[in-house]
Amino acid sequence: MKKILLPLLTLMVSFSVKAQELETILLAKEDASKLTNAYLDPAMKGFIYSMNNGWYHTAKVHKKFGFDISIGANASFIPSEDEMFNLTKIGLSNNTTYNQNTTATVAGSNSITPAELTYTTTIDGQQVEANFTMPEGIKEDLPANAVPAPSVQVGLGLPFKFEAMLRYSPKVGSDDVKGGLFGIGVKKEITDWFGPMDKTPLHVSLLAAYTNMNVDYTIGDVNGDIEARNAVTEFRLNSYTVQAIASLNFPIINIYGGVGYNGGNTSLDMRGDSFYANYSTPLGTERENLGTNPLSLSSSSGSFNTTLGARLSLGFFKIFGSYTLQEYNSVNAGIAFSFR
Repeated sequence: MKKILLPLLTLMVSFSVKAQELETILLAKEDASKLTNAYLDPAMKGFIYSMNNGWYHTAKVHKKFGFDISIGANASFIPSEDEMFNLTKIGLSNNTTYNQNTTATVAGSNSITPAELTYTTTIDGQQVEANFTMPEGIKEDLPANAVPAPSVQVGLGLPFKFEAMLRYSPKVGSDDVKGGLFGIGVKKEITDWFGPMDKTPLHVSLLAAYTNMNVDYTIGDVNGDIEARNAVTEFRLNSYTVQAIASLNFPIINIYGGVGYNGGNTSLDMRGDSFYANYSTPLGTERENLGTNPLSLSSSSGSFNTTLGARLSLGFFKIFGSYTLQEYNSVNAGIAFSFR
């Protein structure tokens, strides 16, 4: 599971580095979180939908103490309308002005000209201003402009036609970036609720699952317009899914699908021992204490969804794939080793 999580940490570093590039936006004080949140929002949503994907590839539960190990890859596609955002729509204060109304989100192309902003304020009776440029997007670095999320999952059959599912990785990574993941789910087969249908290849189940992911990215000391000591970016994700699923289980080919709801929330905080902003004035430099947590972002998303997929069964070895229609459409593909 550690090696599976590393590509996800690499992607998180890309987003965190972009957040670090936004450090000069801390000069905008109360507007800094609004600007950064609008810029990173598509990535936050993408992670929620990707982490909720791929929890099942059949509605049939294992027999008691039967189990499977699934290795999959999920990706949620960012719609084109979320590749840019409008600065006039995010509630900026009158202290912030800009040379154009739109600029790229993190999912935008690096060919989009970023907006240039000016923040004006008063410190100790002295009017000061800061000029900064929004960062470019990283669309060209994302596969098919989608947010990927690998997963390794273990399923275990329980009495009364229940099945428990687990996703887990302890904190792994390097001195600069560390991340851990925990997910738990339960599936209850209800085919026998429908009388003689339990004699057919059709299986019906209810499923609920929850995922938590934490990633810490160390920035360290920063000098310049923004001074920081022992700075770190903390990313937190909580996602959940509830599904009604069905599958037609034939000896070799299985068809499965479901309807339900995916949702969750994310947060990103920049913390450190201290943060100071240096504003240039005709008389010199004005310095202001920004505290120890100058940037705090949050995002929540939710969408009803419909999934359709297929699975090829070669004995205990399975190959599966599915497509999900929702706010950010998603794909899932993988393999499983299943022992009933």
